[in-house]
Amino acid sequence: MREEPVMIFDGDCGFCTTSVRFAERVFGVRARVTPWQFADLTALGTTRERAEREVLWVERGRVYGGAQAVARLLIAAGPPWILAGLVLRIPPFRWVARGAYRLVAKNRHRLPGGTPACSLPAAPR
Repeated sequence: MREEPVMIFDGDCGFCTTSVRFAERVFGVRARVTPWQFADLTALGTTRERAEREVLWVERGRVYGGAQAVARLLIAAGPPWILAGLVLRIPPFRWVARGAYRLVAKNRHRLPGGTPACSLPAAPR
């Protein structure tokens, strides 16, 4: 039996939660979706520090983060999204996606659905 991919996000961040719900509705996420706060990160092969920093996609023992996690989500969603996911994996699109992801992640508290808590490190939340 093939193991289902896992998508890990920051459940304390309003923008992240809104984005994941959007992805579930529009792309039909084909993965177990869980906030990092409730995930066994060690068993999934990642760390709290990484999960605090970026969305993660765990599949077949590999962990993809940030823009590459989004690319994997799109690939798993199937047509017509698969093409966008494949494009995000190749340079120079991969580089642009990485920069865009970092910009959004850094400013997520200012975006729709975001709250001041989105900009805080996990410990003070």
